[in-house]
Amino acid sequence: MPELPEVETVRRSLTPHLTGRTITEVQIFLPKIVRYLTVDEFKQKLLGQRFLKLDRRGKYLLARLTGGWTLVVHLKMTGRLIYIRPGLVINRDEGAWRHVHATFSLDNGGVLVFQDLRQFGYLTLTQTEDCLGLKGLKDLGPEPLSQEFTLNWLEKKVQGRKAKIKQLLLDQTIVAGIGNIYADEILYAAKLHPERIGASLTADELARLYQSIRSVLQQGIDCRGTSISDYVDGEGQPGEFQNHLQVYRRTSQDCRCCASVIQRLKVGGRSSHYCPQCQPNVCDQHHGGTRLPRSSTD
Repeated sequence: MPELPEVETVRRSLTPHLTGRTITEVQIFLPKIVRYLTVDEFKQKLLGQRFLKLDRRGKYLLARLTGGWTLVVHLKMTGRLIYIRPGLVINRDEGAWRHVHATFSLDNGGVLVFQDLRQFGYLTLTQTEDCLGLKGLKDLGPEPLSQEFTLNWLEKKVQGRKAKIKQLLLDQTIVAGIGNIYADEILYAAKLHPERIGASLTADELARLYQSIRSVLQQGIDCRGTSISDYVDGEGQPGEFQNHLQVYRRTSQDCRCCASVIQRLKVGGRSSHYCPQCQPNVCDQHHGGTRLPRSSTD
């Protein structure tokens, strides 16, 4: 699933192509991707709208339009939002375009394309003043690279919690935008076992976790996201952070820092990758985590 660094990279790569452009035609080929409005309402309200700027909140892309409207896009697991330059023909019968579910034609001849292999992503349109009240957006925690996300906030949200730290990192009400990839990499950088209970973390460990959240996500943005399967940016280009992964999907490979072998277990139903030497469970409490065979698929 595209996480904060991927969605931020899509935002940055689309901004120069969309800002100031007017939508001249909207085509929806899979009606279920449009939420909270009928397809006809969605199309009618978008026609003639001009892109003012692109924002991001957590894993959501927010396209600010004229008339006080915001186009909300959630890519979910395999969604893509790609700008197609003028002159390129989109043929949905061809393999490369088969999973195009929506197109937004622009006044310069370019086209904004929404693709989604798994069909979990969605689009909606809302008044900008009501945007942050939408389901999924209204309960998001602070942006991890913003001034609102402080060590004090993290301490308040983690201390006293009986949940495992991996689960807490994935809780979007605590901090917005972190998914499975970056949670694993953050915990590795912080030298914390994914099954550590939130209440067990010391002040020093919480400080390490806070710094790791910010540094790992910033590195992910600097590398333009992680391309493992489906993710590409708004110009169709892959990211590079997959070349810097320390533990995620590296089961049975050597740790880059020590001689141990990367292991995998399930925490809260999600795969978690870690180094047993660099990330010891110092409390020796696994709390029901299910360890998976080293031969399992990541």
